[in-house]
Amino acid sequence: MPSNTSAPPAKKKGRRARLLLVLLVLVLVAGVGAGGYWGVSTVRGSFPQTTGEIRLDGLSGQVEVKRDALGVPQIYADNEQDLFRAQGYVQAQDRFYEMDVRRHVTAGRLSEMFGEGQVETDSFLRTLGWRRVAQEEYDKVLSPETKKYLQAYAEGVNAYLKDRKPGDVSVEYAALALTNDYTIEPWTPVDSVAWLKAMAWDLRGNMQDEIDRSLLTSRLTPAQIEQLYPEYPYALHQPIVDGGAVDDSTGKFDPAGKGGDDEELGTGETPGTNPAGSEGSDGSTGGSDGSTDGSAGSGGSADGSGASDGMTSQLAALSEVLDGVPDLLGPNGNGIGSNSWVVAGRYTTSGKPLLANDPHLAPQLPSLWYQMGLHCRSVSATCRYDVSGYTFSGMPGVIIGHNDKIAWGLTNLGADVTDLYLEKIGPDGYLVDGKVKPFVTREETIKVAGGADRRITVRSTERGPLVSDRSSELEAVGQKAPVGNAAPDRGTGYGVSLQWTALQPGRSMDAIFAIDRAKDFASFRAAAENFEVPSQNLIYADTEGNIGYQSPGRIPQRTKGDGTLPAPGWDSKYKWKGYIPFEKLPYEYNPDRGYIVTANQAVIDPKNYSALLTKDWGYGSRSQRINDLIESKIKDGGKISPDDMRTMQTDNRSEIATLLNPLLLKIDIADPHVREAQKLLEGWDYTQEPDSAAAAYFNAVWRNVLKLAFGNKLPKEVRAEGDCINVRPADATGPVDEQNKLVRECGQRDPDSAQPDGGDRWYEVVRPLLKQEKSEWWTTPGNRTDQATETRDQLLARAMKDARWELTAKLGKDVSTWSWGRLHQLTLKNQTLGTAGPGVVQRLLNRGPWNLGGGEAAVDATGWNAAGGYEVIWVPSMRMVVNVGDWDKSRWINLTGASGHAFHTHYTDQTDAWAKGDLYDWAHGKAAVDAATKDTLVLKP
Repeated sequence: MPSNTSAPPAKKKGRRARLLLVLLVLVLVAGVGAGGYWGVSTVRGSFPQTTGEIRLDGLSGQVEVKRDALGVPQIYADNEQDLFRAQGYVQAQDRFYEMDVRRHVTAGRLSEMFGEGQVETDSFLRTLGWRRVAQEEYDKVLSPETKKYLQAYAEGVNAYLKDRKPGDVSVEYAALALTNDYTIEPWTPVDSVAWLKAMAWDLRGNMQDEIDRSLLTSRLTPAQIEQLYPEYPYALHQPIVDGGAVDDSTGKFDPAGKGGDDEELGTGETPGTNPAGSEGSDGSTGGSDGSTDGSAGSGGSADGSGASDGMTSQLAALSEVLDGVPDLLGPNGNGIGSNSWVVAGRYTTSGKPLLANDPHLAPQLPSLWYQMGLHCRSVSATCRYDVSGYTFSGMPGVIIGHNDKIAWGLTNLGADVTDLYLEKIGPDGYLVDGKVKPFVTREETIKVAGGADRRITVRSTERGPLVSDRSSELEAVGQKAPVGNAAPDRGTGYGVSLQWTALQPGRSMDAIFAIDRAKDFASFRAAAENFEVPSQNLIYADTEGNIGYQSPGRIPQRTKGDGTLPAPGWDSKYKWKGYIPFEKLPYEYNPDRGYIVTANQAVIDPKNYSALLTKDWGYGSRSQRINDLIESKIKDGGKISPDDMRTMQTDNRSEIATLLNPLLLKIDIADPHVREAQKLLEGWDYTQEPDSAAAAYFNAVWRNVLKLAFGNKLPKEVRAEGDCINVRPADATGPVDEQNKLVRECGQRDPDSAQPDGGDRWYEVVRPLLKQEKSEWWTTPGNRTDQATETRDQLLARAMKDARWELTAKLGKDVSTWSWGRLHQLTLKNQTLGTAGPGVVQRLLNRGPWNLGGGEAAVDATGWNAAGGYEVIWVPSMRMVVNVGDWDKSRWINLTGASGHAFHTHYTDQTDAWAKGDLYDWAHGKAAVDAATKDTLVLKP
């Protein structure tokens, strides 16, 4: 839908409010109010040169950069180093400010750009040590060939920066220059490598679930928590891989295997075992007198007796710190995912495979992705690249796309690659098996723009950094909760350390280049073996008609425990015992069904595969919908066209509506205003179009169902900021009286990551409950306007009433004017200077809003968090449909545009088409590129 200004979304809390002064200066820089020539020239002065000739130091031959009508560049060179040198130059032309901010994030140096408000974030990032690991990768692990490419890329970036003042690079620097003496440093190869650590951080798996399970123990019993984290529904939602097992005789995964795989891959725990302690006492969630009962028993924890107040406060504070770390890809959790699928030629109109991909990430301006082609003029043994697709600004190579032989896509596998450990710490170190081990320490200096340097000490255990050091709230733990005999005396508190695969040097950068030049499934799998972090689902197709799938990644094997709760660091039985060997990871090649779907669902049914990949999969609503759409097209001999693939990408059916809506229609509603809203659901086909009043009302009902049944029973540490309820104190006993009176308790979590978020995990929570007329979850206390509820239908009726009046406030009394898009809006925000400050500044740098269809866990995954509101917080960040073998008939689109320069023609020139679900032609072959070329820039030695 076109941009509009009706019912703008509520403003999210600005994480960089301290940039107000910079934002005010930017008003002057852009000429607002003054309208002066200086403002216009400053803005336009950083726009790139895209025609004519430029001399570029280091080139050995002439390079052509051909840009189409969207500003997408295709680069042609005679050797590989010239190709990547030119890639660095061109990306710096369009996106250097974005690149510069990213490298300051990955290095923990945001304070150098934005001042003291970023010190806490920098401290946490320095503790993780992304930049240090990236340096080690470059120095000791990456191949000489990869290092040559990285060096050439850096030289290209620096050639662009040479002799340019910051204000000539991007308008944001002109603003910074008036409040900060910031200068741009040369780009280095390690700056590129470090970006992979940020990517891995946002795709790290179940760390938030691990924290949340522990936090829930303050109000819920273990049985209740288990209900909120149900098992993956294998019978309903097909895993990626149909079958297969590790062959005992070869020790390798066999897609046709029948089971009996290596027990050494197991964790030493039976499914569902609490790895860290015993269950606590029973409790209830229903309160009285407008309260939520806080007397629920505690769950299992590392001290062997249930979660302590100290553990709860510590993990809550850690969660708060995590909220402050920039989400470069999106809010970590249910929305971070993607759709990708491939269909074999026997089921397509082209007779060749078709491959689709749309990663779901945070909406950013500019988009995370940068479209580009990298072509050797003559492909040979010395110049092997003829590849195009989606790249990351600041990193050489193509991440997702195709070359002249193969195509590939990525989705997040979601493997559990992080573990939190509770540590018994003292002045001399930390405890393991009754002995004190010394910390490994290092000093870090954080430079602060406009302020004094800050120094921190980073302490690490044998597992990883002590992340609890980074918040004053984590310096001590509670003193009240008892500890069991299995745990050491709590003393002044337990620390929290982090073990994470990305904190070990790896070869993912090698893998990217190897995938770019792979020619068949064997070379593709060989490349994937080095794609260690982040762990991704890789799908594949080639010009010979083959399709395939590989699950790569460095995935730990645990001696004890299943990674669902923090482990006791003082017990060495919980250490990792290495990683699952690559040859034992699941894959498929030309499966009989003729297609492969990956959308963050379970990789494989554990009946025949004992290796623990994770206990926290996505729950498969999107993947099963895609499977069903494919099956409906190919039954009775039907064929799938490229346009069918595009249509599937924009499928917006609500899966939870298919379960809940029939029950809502059966409820007898007396209030005529609520009945008027209920009628919207009659005959609704469950699609979530932007103009749908039914989708608006249903999603509001779903949000209120979640709030009443679950949200009001959760502890403040996981509820959204501003969500305040009256509750009994967690340590209260007996009936409510003057000694145990209610207290006002407000949520503490950023709305983007609060619970219940409404994703497909909650679909599986609610599914069995809908068959139960009475459940403790359906009970809610009464208040001045509502009676208490005790049954399913009573709670659903109350949610329908609450939704009616919520939308009346937001969209008006007349239900005929309601639409999902007016609630569900996307605003694209400049990631540093467009997230806070006066509205006039936001209008300068930001774009939107757009009214969108789609929704949470739909294939068209325009995600929103039900605990926080309806605003779009993650999106299909790009879409592509690859016509394998007939490459020039492929189609693609980006969320924004090629340029990172505000006010440039290509700043957001793809967004309107993206919002409509359209795709653009994707030229790859020389003739098609030439026909599409609008500007040609020649780079000369």
